[in-house]
Formats: sequence, C-alpha cells, structure tokens
Amino acid sequence: MAVNLAEKYASKVDERFKLKSLTEAFINRDYTWDGVKTIHVYSIPTVALNNYDRTAAANRYGTPAELDDTVADYTLTQDKSFTFIIDKGNNVDQMNVKGAGKALQREIDEVIVPTKDAYRLNKIAAGAVANSGYASASISAANAYAKFLDGQKYLDNNKVPLAGRVAAISATFYTYIKQDSTFIKSGDMSQRMLVNGQVGEIDGVKLIKVPDSYLPTNCAFIITHPSVTVAADKLAEYKVHDNPPGINGNLVEGRVYYDAFVLDAKKKGAYAHFTSGSM
Repeated sequence: MAVNLAEKYASKVDERFKLKSLTEAFINRDYTWDGVKTIHVYSIPTVALNNYDRTAAANRYGTPAELDDTVADYTLTQDKSFTFIIDKGNNVDQMNVKGAGKALQREIDEVIVPTKDAYRLNKIAAGAVANSGYASASISAANAYAKFLDGQKYLDNNKVPLAGRVAAISATFYTYIKQDSTFIKSGDMSQRMLVNGQVGEIDGVKLIKVPDSYLPTNCAFIITHPSVTVAADKLAEYKVHDNPPGINGNLVEGRVYYDAFVLDAKKKGAYAHFTSGSM
C-alpha cells in the first residue's frame, strides 16, 4: 500500500544575513552633481621660494609668471537598475510570502548596499595603485602590524592628516592583526564602536572590518582619509506598481545613479596592501 506523506511550506521566509553600509566613513560629499553628469574641479599649485635679491634693479622677489592651474573632470558612470514581478496568483498560492515591500527592502539590503560599498572601496584601492600608494607582500600573524605601519608611514610622508584616518580591513587581515604579538604589545585596538562596522582602532585609525569580497582580489586592507574620496548618490528611486497594465500583481522597479572619485589633489591620501600582485 502506498503511503502519501504530508508536505508543508512554511509562511516564514528564511532570510539571508545582511550588512548596513560600511563605507560612509570613507567618503565625503564636498561636491554636487546637481543638474549635470560631469563636474570640473580646479586644483591650484604653489610656486617655489626664491632668494630675495636686494641688489637687483627689478624683480627682487624673482621673475614673476602666471600661476598655473589644472582641471580634473569627474563624470558619473554607475547608472544601475532592477525589476521583478510578483504575480498575485502565485503569491496567494504561496501564502503571500513575497510581499512587495519586503522584497524591495531585501533587494536594497542584499544587492544595492553591498554593491555600492564594494565599488567605493575598489575605487579607493585603484586610486592608491594608480599613484604608487600600495605594497604587495604576504601577510601573516607575524607581520600584520608592521605592514599596517608601512601604510601609515606612506600617509605620514604625504602629509595626510592623522585625525580622521580610516582603514577598511578584510576579515582575513583582522584575524592576523589580532594574533600579531608585536601589535598586542604595542597597539591600542580600543573597542569603541564609533561608526558602523568599526571593530576598534590602530594608532588612532578607525578600523572597519569588511567581507573579503568587498575589497579587490588579494587586498588585505586600505588606509585613507575621508577627504580623499568624494561620493555622489544622485538618484535612488524605488517604485512598487500595483496591478500595472498587463500584470495582475506587483511590478517592482528601482534605479540608482552614483559614483565615487579619488580627488586629484588628494590622490596620495590612499594606501592599499595586497598579499600578491595589485589591481
């Protein structure tokens, strides 16, 4: 005799883990793209000092010349969208587990937020590499603190302010730094939770632990200052259409228009360490 076993689908959805944005501490919003796709930003250089010539008939300060300037262009490139349908018939046959509002929030939390975070960190790392602000060497529990100090030295030598520095460290690097005996003796990894994702500080630098996947391949950590990278979030629009033409149910749509740029005059303010190679 055949036995028909009962089956049941639970109405409670098994939700995945998610993270809030982890990169707000790494960026500034000093410039706006209101009404435009591209902005042009001036950088004004300085001039060298001369020896004042007390005996010269003219130009005792030196030979004057027009002060130069440079212009950097920053054009928005990230124009992303998504869409999906929740058919009313399917939804009622599935105990209404696909609520449009919750599905939209799930898309923001699990796709939009991590995509933007990873993009920002990759742009900072790319800026560091483009301006020779990086190192490539293996990291272990024996040298993690020393490699971090190399990054600090690079920023120090390029006059980057100590106050406000922030580091994105991979989950892997975090395990090494916690085991480094030199750091344990000399570091000051206080556990003050000041910004989202912060797991402490090293020598005054806020540490924000991120999933390895948020950083470029083989990148252990990035150290920078928020003044270095400007972020634009020009558009974030999400819509839930109820019974639009041709669909019985919900049509969910979303669009985000954003970008991030390492500013030209501050390009020496980012450092990245790779365990091998670079970007």
